Amino acid sequence: MDNYEDRFLSPEEDIKDEVNTINLRPKILKDYIGQDKIKKKLEVSIKAAKMRKEHLDHIILAGPPGLGKTTMAGVIANEMGSNIIITSGPVLEKAGDLAAILTNLNTGDILFIDEIHRLNRSVEEILYSAMEDFQLDIMIGKGPTARSIRIDLKPFTLIGATTRLGLIAAPLRSRFGIILEMDFYPPEELQLVIERTCGLLGMNIEKDASFTLGKSSRGTPRIANRLLKRVRDVAQIKNKEIIDSDDVNETMKILEIDRYGLDQMDRKILDVIINNYNGGPVGIRAIASSLGIEPDSISEVYEPYLLQNSFIIRGPRGRMATEKAYNLLNIPFNPDVPSLWEDKNAKQDM
Repeated sequence: MDNYEDRFLSPEEDIKDEVNTINLRPKILKDYIGQDKIKKKLEVSIKAAKMRKEHLDHIILAGPPGLGKTTMAGVIANEMGSNIIITSGPVLEKAGDLAAILTNLNTGDILFIDEIHRLNRSVEEILYSAMEDFQLDIMIGKGPTARSIRIDLKPFTLIGATTRLGLIAAPLRSRFGIILEMDFYPPEELQLVIERTCGLLGMNIEKDASFTLGKSSRGTPRIANRLLKRVRDVAQIKNKEIIDSDDVNETMKILEIDRYGLDQMDRKILDVIINNYNGGPVGIRAIASSLGIEPDSISEVYEPYLLQNSFIIRGPRGRMATEKAYNLLNIPFNPDVPSLWEDKNAKQDM
């Protein structure tokens, strides 16, 4: 059974990758590749806020891991000429942890909270008045002697990043003025990301090679940059100065990544749905139990891309494999299987 923590797409690798690629990040909107609709909305809001000499509205950046939410937050801060303070939901265990950060913010500062959907409820509640009225309500003491004091905060902008927009409580979500959902990147935009990274790292890559690599990167810039480093390793041991398509194809073969960007775990998920559960529908916990990994690992790391590329569909009763998944695994497809196709046109759940 695969060890999830050692896998190419594991969150632990994402953390290490954040450290290793921080200097590759664009600093301004003009240099940020892709997400054009989001950039246009932000450009208008940023220009208007600067003209009014006000802080920017609070923002939610939603989307699967690796699409550039943290990078976008940094770009927004640079465009506004503001300092950015970065933290994450799981780190803020007590209300006092967040209160200490909020009281030290200066006017116009940006507070970026990654994985904001994982905030403790008691921590989340102090954000309500902080975001709306720039005031902080704190309880001092316990029992009959307890009393509440209100502290004025300097106007700031909260940017929350989440992979699970639906898990953000409605009272918190309603206090964000701008909600932006980031999309997977098409291969053409990932090709530009790869070529930009090559330039920053002093590497050369052929056009065909960068496009092929883009197609195998799961629509995700972080994965594109990570794969590029592995391709560079292959080219380097061959003493090649320019990366070509043969280097890319060889690297993908070593990493067991196919032309769709699917790796061994993706194919195992599809195989379990088809062979263990007759194509579905099947709940995510059952899939996770069959594979020995956590349900959140499937729902946050693998499922979004499988859904986006129509390898599975998600109905009220669970996940179902599509004809495309059967063809990928060279398994005969039977469209008359009622368990799968009776929910074919059902509204997909969250």
